[in-house]
Amino acid sequence: MASSNFIDHVKMYCRSGNGGAGAVSFRREKHVPKGGPDGGNGGKGGSVILRGNSQLWTLLHLRYKKHIAADNGVHGSGHGSSGSDGKDQILEVPLGTTAKDAETGEVLLEVTEEGQEVILLPGGRGGLGNENFKTATKQTPRYAQPGEEGEEKTCILELKLLADIGLVGFPNAGKSTLLSVLSAAKPEIADYPFTTLVPNLGVVSYRDDKSFVMADIPGIIEGAADGKGLGLRFLRHIERNSILLFMVPADADDIVAEYQILLDELTKYNPELLDKDRILAISKCDMLDEELIAEMSVSFPKDLKPLFISSLANMGLIDLKDAIWKKLNP
Repeated sequence: MASSNFIDHVKMYCRSGNGGAGAVSFRREKHVPKGGPDGGNGGKGGSVILRGNSQLWTLLHLRYKKHIAADNGVHGSGHGSSGSDGKDQILEVPLGTTAKDAETGEVLLEVTEEGQEVILLPGGRGGLGNENFKTATKQTPRYAQPGEEGEEKTCILELKLLADIGLVGFPNAGKSTLLSVLSAAKPEIADYPFTTLVPNLGVVSYRDDKSFVMADIPGIIEGAADGKGLGLRFLRHIERNSILLFMVPADADDIVAEYQILLDELTKYNPELLDKDRILAISKCDMLDEELIAEMSVSFPKDLKPLFISSLANMGLIDLKDAIWKKLNP
């Protein structure tokens, strides 16, 4: 089932490699009774690296990788031979992945571009061999530098979907139906609340071969910011969206009140979400006639001009696309 394959939260123990120790060695050859120091340097320990991959959209492939360890650097040896560097551990992650320290909650890094490589834990530096410590007055140093220890940390990888527009609304507001009509996405649709259990992405085609990405998240209910329903868990997926499309069904008891509840829940979760551009769409308008739509249009505040749409009847969808594109490209 596709819904169980969406993983946006992974916890793992990561460890970078230790640096190799420098060597204590002296040149020993026939007819060279007192060769100087020739201990080589140790190799650098492997790092743990995250690399952005636009072909991935979930952290499913990392779900069962609980321990990530990079290789240690090889110790130096005689004849000035340096040890080889430890092999890096490179983890491919979808764009929009954030790494956090599991203990402190501190955000360590973000991956937002294709091919972007960010070091999560750097490997330890290799130690210097005794060849590096010879001087005119100390010609036989019998010591070398140990390798630097690698770092270890329990990390949490979180995925925040990258989309141009996010759909926000109560359960059964018609968000998944809109996404399925505008794009080729096939979210689960049914006539009961919380049909959508995981976020869905869809690419919406526009005029002249242009397109934008739309994200559908599970419905938000009153009290979501306090942990009710599923909305709070997935609200982070709309943090990166440029526009928020609020959807309220035409058969709601009080459309303005429901819109206000949604705004309040977003404010409690993250007040910065209200700085984004907003569009209000009244869905399921195929059950309204033109006179009723005209009456409802007058009842809204002047600063709130909703769009009346119906996904099933294909009503108002062109105007909705135009409004979204104008917001995306002012």
